[in-house]
Parts: sequence; C-alpha cells; structure tokens
Amino acid sequence: MPQNADLQTVFEKLKSIFKPYEKKLIVTKDIATDYELDTPFVMKNKHRVYFGGVRVGRAYVSFHLMPVYASAELIKGMSPDLKKRMQGKSCFNFKTVDAKLFQELAGLTKAGFKIFTDPKFLEKITR
Repeated sequence: MPQNADLQTVFEKLKSIFKPYEKKLIVTKDIATDYELDTPFVMKNKHRVYFGGVRVGRAYVSFHLMPVYASAELIKGMSPDLKKRMQGKSCFNFKTVDAKLFQELAGLTKAGFKIFTDPKFLEKITR
C-alpha cells in the first residue's frame, strides 16, 4: 500500500492539471484530500455541470474528468496505458506519479475544457 505522503504528492501533481482552468471554472472544494471544479453553466435540475476533480482514497488517488464521459471522441485517442488506469467512465486511478500519463491527462483536460465551454455542447446538455 502506498504511503500517505506518496498519495499526497500524486494528489498535488494531478490537482495542478486543473489549475489553469480555475479562472474560468468554479472551485467547489479545495481541501488537502479533495478538489473539485464545476462549470458556471446550470442544468435544468439547477445544478452546475461538474467538470472534474481529484480525490485521495485509501490506496490511490482518483482523477475525475467528466468530459471523457460526455464526449466519446476523447476516449478514442487515449493511449492503452491511460485506458488501463480508467475506473468507470470518467475516473483514472494512480498510486504513484506517472509523468507521461499525467501529461496525457493534461492534454485530455485541455480538450475537455474546449468541449465543455462550447456553446453548442452546453446547449445540448443544459436543456
């Protein structure tokens, strides 16, 4: 089992992937073990559209990226190594820092941000 300090390092590295988007998104949680971002767009149920987050678990750190769930085109270009880290449809789990996969996640996050801020896409999901 990874040490708590190791998981905290993984958490901080994954959280840094979301930092460039904080000015255009809404940070809804920012504590030592949990970080979440929402878009400013509100759906019919009066909840904002969740963009993503990072959470420390007991044995790994989870990186959630909702654009991967909402847009299948993002999954098509994903490397097999990153797909192996997927748990469910929009979550990636890590026990250690993996610079190559974190760089790929940064690219997915950038592409996902572009999709989630596209007015046509937002109109479709917020109806």
